[in-house]
Amino acid sequence: MAFYQGVKILFCQFGLASNKKEILPIWPGKIDVPSLLTDFHEILANDWPKGLADAYIFILDSKNLKPRYVNQGNYWYFEGPFLELAKQTSDRRFTFWGNQGFLYRLTLSSLEKNHHVYSFHACGLVDESGKKLIVVAGGAGSGKTVYLLSGLRLGYKLFSTETVHFRLVGNEVEWFMGSLVDNIRLGTLRHHFPEFLPSEFENNLGWTKEWQQKVAIDLSAYKFTSTTLRSPECWLIFPHIEEGWESYQLNEISDQRVAARILFNNITEKIANSFILYDALALTGFDSPTMALSRLEILIKLLSHSKTRNPIEILANPKECWRPILESRIGQEL
Repeated sequence: MAFYQGVKILFCQFGLASNKKEILPIWPGKIDVPSLLTDFHEILANDWPKGLADAYIFILDSKNLKPRYVNQGNYWYFEGPFLELAKQTSDRRFTFWGNQGFLYRLTLSSLEKNHHVYSFHACGLVDESGKKLIVVAGGAGSGKTVYLLSGLRLGYKLFSTETVHFRLVGNEVEWFMGSLVDNIRLGTLRHHFPEFLPSEFENNLGWTKEWQQKVAIDLSAYKFTSTTLRSPECWLIFPHIEEGWESYQLNEISDQRVAARILFNNITEKIANSFILYDALALTGFDSPTMALSRLEILIKLLSHSKTRNPIEILANPKECWRPILESRIGQEL
């Protein structure tokens, strides 16, 4: 390999190498929909790791090779016509460095396995004092973005748009800031949150596909003052946002077994699922029995912590998503 670089994401250090300079990314890179900045707070360029890194990734690019990979411990070897595949791929998010791709999932796995840091697929909001953290967890289309932008409109501070990290340290729960960039549908911005739509997008994008097209929005101007929180009061919300609902439903999950199962599925999905890179190379997930057992134990401890409130499920429309919280006893405590 002729070209080497290092990269740091939260606590993880990676070594990247290739025979083609064009394969290796430029960090942190521009803000766009496939950017890893929509997953993580910072992507820091480093020299090749001198000590033991979380993983080493070697990529041999050749037009004459079929895509394949071999994994040996924390060493990953790829070969194939990846520069050509990058020009043809149907979705740049599913590439080596895309926000749904290889390094993204490897980082989530490495954070757990090597650093005991767990990552919710969620947005995070903090009150001004930093004493309360609201984690809104769910998959694509659940309503996280609606809660996020509505919360910023109400005056909460941004802690993460997409990935909220935590670890247990003794009797404390330590939380780490996640991404400050969010991929948001144009229709959501145009019809519900026009104040967050940057002026450069207003006349340059066609509105005929406003509900299919997403844009990357930098929300760092709304971020909380600190990148860490230590044992704040934590509220876990699982939303289901639908147009047309005139009322709302709020369900407090008092059964810890049910809550643990929902949270486990949320954290596990991106680590365990198999995925396809460049429409051509299928990879298995990064989970293991040991990691899965530890993950469940940690979640039970999180839910049992004195600062963690019972999770709640909310069904509401976009305009009134915070109403069930603000009108309930929960809202009085928040």
